[in-house]
This record gives sequence, C-alpha cells and structure tokens, in this order.
Amino acid sequence: MGKKGKRDKKGKGAEKTAAKMEKKVSRRAKKEEEDLEALIAEFQSLDAKKTQVIESSCPPPSPRLNCSLCAHPERDELILFGGEYFNGQKTYLYNELYIYHIRKNSWAKLEIPNPPPRRCAHQAAVVPTAGGQLWIFGGEFASPNGEQFYHYKDLWVLHLATKTWEQIKAPGGPSGRSGHRMVACKRQLIIFGGFHESARDYIYYNDVYSFNLDCFTWSKLAPAGIGPAPRSGCQMTPTPEGNIIIYGGYSKQRIKKDVDKGTLHTDMFLLKAEGAGKEEDRWTWSRLSPSGVKPTPRSGFSVAAAPNNRCLLFGGVHDEEEEESIEGDFFNDIYFYDIGKNRWFPAQLKGPKSEKRKRRRGRQAEAEAAGEEELQLPPPQGPLEIVREVVAEDGTVMTIKQVIPAAAEDKDRSGSEDEEEEEGGAQGQPVEPCPRSNAMVAVKHGVLYVYGGMFEVGDRQVTLSDLHSIDLHRMEQWKVLLEMDPKTQEWLEESESDEEEDDDVEGAEGGEEEEESSEEESEDEEGEQQHPAVQPGEAQAQYLARTEQYWLRLARSHMGPEARDKKVLKVAHAMAKTFYEDPV
Repeated sequence: MGKKGKRDKKGKGAEKTAAKMEKKVSRRAKKEEEDLEALIAEFQSLDAKKTQVIESSCPPPSPRLNCSLCAHPERDELILFGGEYFNGQKTYLYNELYIYHIRKNSWAKLEIPNPPPRRCAHQAAVVPTAGGQLWIFGGEFASPNGEQFYHYKDLWVLHLATKTWEQIKAPGGPSGRSGHRMVACKRQLIIFGGFHESARDYIYYNDVYSFNLDCFTWSKLAPAGIGPAPRSGCQMTPTPEGNIIIYGGYSKQRIKKDVDKGTLHTDMFLLKAEGAGKEEDRWTWSRLSPSGVKPTPRSGFSVAAAPNNRCLLFGGVHDEEEEESIEGDFFNDIYFYDIGKNRWFPAQLKGPKSEKRKRRRGRQAEAEAAGEEELQLPPPQGPLEIVREVVAEDGTVMTIKQVIPAAAEDKDRSGSEDEEEEEGGAQGQPVEPCPRSNAMVAVKHGVLYVYGGMFEVGDRQVTLSDLHSIDLHRMEQWKVLLEMDPKTQEWLEESESDEEEDDDVEGAEGGEEEEESSEEESEDEEGEQQHPAVQPGEAQAQYLARTEQYWLRLARSHMGPEARDKKVLKVAHAMAKTFYEDPV
C-alpha cells in the first residue's frame, strides 16, 4: 500500500474513532441533559410571564463571563447578552440583554418577551439586515453546582428594529456545543469547532457549518484539503473576499483514566470559498505561514475585526502546570494580524500627544517614520515580565503577571525618563486593563471596547466587570469607562458539607497527592527547619509570596496529608503573616 493509501486509511480510522466518541459522549450526556431540561423549562416559564418590551436605565451589568458583546450595526451602541458567574459555591446563568450607549457612557436593560434560555459560551454575530439583527447560536447551561452541562443547538435572532426575539427552527444544523466560533460572511453564518462535555467525557469538533441568511437553511461543509485539528476558543475572522481565517484555540485529550492533557494550538488556516457566486460554493482548507511576530501561546484570548483590513487579538492566559497547582500567566497585550500581508505584529501604544513629546520628537523621528517596518527586526531582548500582587481582605495573595514586549519596554522607559526630567518625576502609572482572559470585546467606529474577563489566584476566580476603550487608529492610550476593584470581588469558600463530600471523593482518587505530601513532610524533617528571614524593607505581601512554599510545607506537616489545599493555604498565610509581624 502506498503512502497516500496509508494516509487515507489513517484518516478514515480517525473519523471512525471520532464518531464512536461522539456517540459515547452523546449517550452519557443524554441523562444529564434530561435532568437539566426541567430546570431550563422552569426558567423559561418565568420568562414567559414577560408580555411587553421594557427598556430602562440601569447600573452596569453584574460581573459575568462568557457572555457576548457586539456592536450595533447602525447605532452607537454595544449589545451584551447572557453569560455566567461563579462565586466559589454556585454557578449563575443569565439571559439578560443590556445595551451600552457609547456617547452617554451609560447602560440600559432591555427586557423582551420570549428570549432564548439562559446560557453562556454561545456565539453572536450582527448583520445590518432590516435595521440590524443579532444572531445567536449554541452555548451551554450549567447546573448550580457546575457539575452538569446542557449544550444548546438552537438558533435565535433578535430583530433590533422591532425589539423581538425569534427562534429559527431549521433542520441539519450543528450538534449541541459551546466554545465554538461563528462569523457573518457574505450572507451566511459560518460556524466552526467547539466542544461538548458531560460529567465524564468530552469531545472537540473541527466541523464547519453554514447557515444561509436568505433562505434560512443549514449546510454542512466538506472542504477539501487538510484542515485544523478539533478545538475550541480559536480566532475566526472573515476576509473581504468571503474567506475564513482560523488561528489558535485549545483542546484536550485523555491520556489515561482521569488524566487529561491540554494543547494550546498556534497554527493558522485559511478556509477559501472557490465557487463564489455559483449555486453551491466549494470550500478548501490550506495552511497559512504568517510572517512577523506571532502572539505567544495562549488560550482564552479575545478577537475582533480592526480597521485597515486587520483583525486583533487581546489578552488570554498561558497555564503552567506545577507539582501542586496550575499557575496561569495572564496577558493584556494586543496583537494585530494584517490580512492582506499575512503578517502578525504586536501593538505599541504611542502615548498622548503633548508639548513634552514634541520636544523629543527630534530623537524619535527616524524610529517613528519607520512605523511598523521596525517590527520585522527581532527584539533586542526577551519580553519584560511584571508581577503585581494584590492582597485581599481574607489574606489571599493575588499574583498577576503582565508581559510587555521588549520594544515597548525600551520606548516607554526612554519616554518616562525624559518626562520625569521635564516634569520633575511626577508621573502616574499608565492606565490599562489588568491582565485577563475571556474578556468580551467589540469594535465600533475604529474604537476597541474591552469588557470584563477573569483571572485566577489558586482556587479563587476573580470575575471582572470593568470597561476600557482605545482608539485603534491613534493607539495613544487606554480610557477607563468603568472601573472595578478586584479586591471587592465576592468569593465564598466551600461549605463544610461540600468539603466532606469532596474529601470522600479525594480519598478514593488522591493517592498521588498523599504520597507527594508525605514526601514533602520527610523533606521538612530532614532539612533545616529555619524560618525564612524578612528582608530589610520587604513588604508583607512580598514576604508571603517569596516564602509561600516553605509555609505550605510546614502547615501541611502540622495538619496532615488529608488537609484540603484551601485550608492549608489559609493556615500557611496566617503563619507567615504572624512571623512577619513578630519575627523570632
């Protein structure tokens, strides 16, 4: 058998395996979804009581994740729908509809009868038809304890002119999923990828569907060529020619029982429409090899269309697995992808124009005239990593890592030095969104709006609800439209009953953890039991962060291997704090 025959046979085998896995997941998920359907129906009965459209001014939305944020195609408004919020004990799902009035910098809540059921991780796209339409597909509903999931496969349209919801029931659409991507392209909605998860199994997709916005029919595409591997959370961008660009994403696979391995994808593909204008388009996958400076590997990034035939990528997280936990490096940088030139480059803020900048323009004229071209040169050094620490009221130390490209570091340093000389060194911290993942983004009139997102600190999740904007034409500075103090974020520890239930489960599956704990205890007994000294001028938060591993080991040796990580962490911080305040 030739190489081509082997590849074909291998490809068919992979397809059969994927089909078997999908059936397996479907069977196991069916029982879970039946349980959740009753809860969804109960919420829908409450929504059915709404009989009239009510639009009222309101405070900004409460913190939420995985909602959708779209720019109104005709008005200076942003449309926010759905989302979820987890407070440490319970998961809340929403189907609320909010309107952000850009010129007034104000929010309004729009209550419309018969809305879609509560959901998160869905996809939304706007089209300018008939005064504007907001299309929504898929997403998921989670049980309050976050252990069961219902994946939607329904399609809805919000008619913005008449303020009415309509469910479009057309056969042949994608299976239920979340984490997929959807864009409007040439009178079609194109859907790619996503995943379906049950309590024990999961499956990732790489299929492609199109929905015709004229005749309201679904079609499953069968592109030629080798396309992307199954994934969710990727970048999906339409081109002016009617093609689709896919970049990055995340997937995981089961290595052995109860052990999964995640993959951060960094590849890039073009889905090209070959038969545009004919009765049936022919689609072809091809791999792209962009030039320039690509984004560092990450998941949870946000994407939006940008001016000048570009798209942008904002934020995200890169998880690093350690012995006892997974530590995430969160980002707040922007990367542009030039569609015409097939080239990535990081965004650089120019700073506000003022007289002090004009004075040093002579030194920078040559560099600024080079513009983007200087990005083709390799940076002289690696990126600068800035670690910020926030101490919550309960003593939890939140560590936020921010990565700044070296070019921006040098430029900002030289600029700040000049400004300090001219203004006596009285210079404030630049305003920018804190590093985060899963932010909601939208672009209107060339201005990027970034709403919310999240970052994690150990087992604690901080859900943001702030709003920032930046002019993508000028790229001078961020503007804060709505502030939020992360330290005010509500977080509830697990109840004792939950902990006891979790302990029962961990007792059956926590052998490795107990072995690691016993090893650490033996290391503590063999090693020198000396308290780390407080350095001169060292802040309490710095000391806690620097000595955290020592106090964790010491706390676990006193509490025993069965102690839960959250309790150990609290005790460790309390011990370290006491020693800091009263060193012996």
